[in-house]
Amino acid sequence: MRVFISGGCKNGKSTYAQILAKRQQAGSLYYIAAMDAVDQEDEERIAKHRQEREGQGFITVEQPLGIENILKKCDHDGSFLLDSLTALLANEMFSTRSGVDCNACERITTGLIQVLSQIRHIVIVSDYIYSDAMLYDPLTEKYRKSLAALDRLAAIHCDVVLEAAHTQIIVHKGGDMFHEIH
Repeated sequence: MRVFISGGCKNGKSTYAQILAKRQQAGSLYYIAAMDAVDQEDEERIAKHRQEREGQGFITVEQPLGIENILKKCDHDGSFLLDSLTALLANEMFSTRSGVDCNACERITTGLIQVLSQIRHIVIVSDYIYSDAMLYDPLTEKYRKSLAALDRLAAIHCDVVLEAAHTQIIVHKGGDMFHEIH
């Protein structure tokens, strides 16, 4: 089953996604870590996520760029948790190696479609940071619109779409399938 879960920042999505990935485990259990730490806060979040996964059987695969490369590293019959599209886009779009890449969304779209066409059991996490009504600078707006496009793509290709909001899980798609693993 392919599950997409989005919601506000720091509201337990990753922890819940870990539970869902374990419940649908088939073979190896992979945690695809997309965050590339740029500051102390990022380092602390990564450490917290590692601590939460400790002893749960996850094989951590660091993949901050080129999501399709997990297909070369992992057993396609395993269960996957991709955390997160938000971090993956930030890495691809704002790489310190090559500067700003406004075509990052298109590249991730291609890679994500490859992944979703070859992996049956995956939970994908994202943040809906594009839902407020504020106006930002053009580059931030490009990032927000790109993340929204990636989230729509994930929602279309996933069997179950969930929203984490204020400790509640709202099912937007695939309710019957969701109840099988919930």
